[in-house]
Amino acid sequence: MPSLNVTFTEEEMEGVRAAAAAEGKSLKQYMHDLGVREMQRQRFVAGAASWADRLRAEFDEAFPDEVPPAQRGEGTTAA
Repeated sequence: MPSLNVTFTEEEMEGVRAAAAAEGKSLKQYMHDLGVREMQRQRFVAGAASWADRLRAEFDEAFPDEVPPAQRGEGTTAA
């Protein structure tokens, strides 16, 4: 597998090292796990969005006065 070079500022690198140490991991293991966690997060979000899309019609029927946040005007709240 090819290696990947990633550049960090000194401040960013300090934060990454601290995060790795806080988890008791080497920098290499921490960066690996970070990538794996992001993959898992993306799958979770996609699954949750799909689940919400499947239930949207049922929800809209059950709560006809509820306005989705994306469709609310500035300063408007749900019914």
